[in-house]
Amino acid sequence: MTIFGVYSLVQLVALAGYELLLFAGVFFLIGTLDDIAIDLYYLWVKLTGKARTMKVDRAELSGQPLLGTAAVMIPAWQEAEVIGATVAHMLAAWPQAELRIYVGCYSNDPETAWAVVRAGNGDPRLRLVIHDRAGPTSKADCLNRLFSALREDEERNCTRARMVLLHDAEDMVDAAALPLLDRAMRKYDFVQIPVLPEPQADSRWISGHYCDEFAEAHGKSMVVRNALGVGLPAAGVGCAFDRDVLDRVARRNGMPEAPFASRSLTEDYELGLKISEIGGKSTFLRARGTDGRLVATRACFPASLSEAVRQKTRWIHGIAFQGWDRMGWSGQLGERWMRLRDRRGPFAAFVLTAAYLFLIVAAVIVFATFAGLLEMPEPGPVVSTMMMLNLMSFLWRVGWRFVFATREYGLMEGLLAVLRIPVSNIIAIMAGHRALSAYWRTLRGEPPHWEKTAHRTHPALMSEKKVLS
Repeated sequence: MTIFGVYSLVQLVALAGYELLLFAGVFFLIGTLDDIAIDLYYLWVKLTGKARTMKVDRAELSGQPLLGTAAVMIPAWQEAEVIGATVAHMLAAWPQAELRIYVGCYSNDPETAWAVVRAGNGDPRLRLVIHDRAGPTSKADCLNRLFSALREDEERNCTRARMVLLHDAEDMVDAAALPLLDRAMRKYDFVQIPVLPEPQADSRWISGHYCDEFAEAHGKSMVVRNALGVGLPAAGVGCAFDRDVLDRVARRNGMPEAPFASRSLTEDYELGLKISEIGGKSTFLRARGTDGRLVATRACFPASLSEAVRQKTRWIHGIAFQGWDRMGWSGQLGERWMRLRDRRGPFAAFVLTAAYLFLIVAAVIVFATFAGLLEMPEPGPVVSTMMMLNLMSFLWRVGWRFVFATREYGLMEGLLAVLRIPVSNIIAIMAGHRALSAYWRTLRGEPPHWEKTAHRTHPALMSEKKVLS
């Protein structure tokens, strides 16, 4: 059967497949050049010693007195299942008298507030702050309420915090992290330590893909950004800010009591870049204990497909779309390069969609060829070269992912990291298209929606279960 008297249906499918191959192949190669530049620069700074991982003794650091008050801010909405473990573990891991923990809850979420009170067990270093608005507002809005509570305490006690740390309700902190951050604040205005997702036996594929991505992002990409001297995005957890620099950011925002952008879905990312813009000094701090474990913030990431897509939708919407709107393209060449990398998520999802459509079409073409319905010509030298280069670049990326996942999680997780690449791609595709739809709605006047991640398990609770079993 021919269509328009020229092409058969099978031939049109083959033509569509050819166009998809060219589109995806060309842009994969462009992305590969970007990735290889990062990879080579990473190798150079490692070989030249410009990006060394510190070696520390956890036993020596744990419990060390701080040089001043450290205020930890934890926004919480419907976190009754995990907030107790977070608070109890943090109070035990960080016994320093200079510690103050501010947990922000809402009046219409009494379960979370009671979980905080029970976990605190009367420890005077814990502050429960009830927001004057019904929840959920936004994470940034809750953080601004906590910042106001900190200011009130400072005025009441005639003291001033030295640094402010951000953490989420599901985090498990490292005992060595607080003293290390305290030392680093002598030289820097913002310090970020790595984040390590915790492997979950009941979600090897969905939750596990976060392990692969963070191992590489916080083992390589952030190291490169740090070496380049460009702005560092804050992860929102395991990050410390000089108290004065938050006042400077708040004044820049035009709101002296609000350093966090309440209308941003990724206020942490934005805050890190703003500190660089106002001339603040930032660093990404990697340290490994004598036991071989990385000093990092550990947490359980979403275990279901729908929750993973929701979380990554918020990240892409906030970083790629809102970041473009709110932060623009300021800075030197290196800064603009990093912002371009940050904002390529939606387009990457589009290219991945084309690539997976090509795989489906290719299967149809192979079947039609074997059935004698279609005769495909040999690919020309340009297409053959492009396909070979893309295959080599894919193997290159697979190798890097395997190495970084193996380094932090062991050989088995390293092998699984390779097998989880399609899972990462599918989630990226779904989140990218969903973020585009969400952004389009905001352009029509709808306010950004805080698609908060639900947390049901905690690394400390998982450890207790292992011991009991």
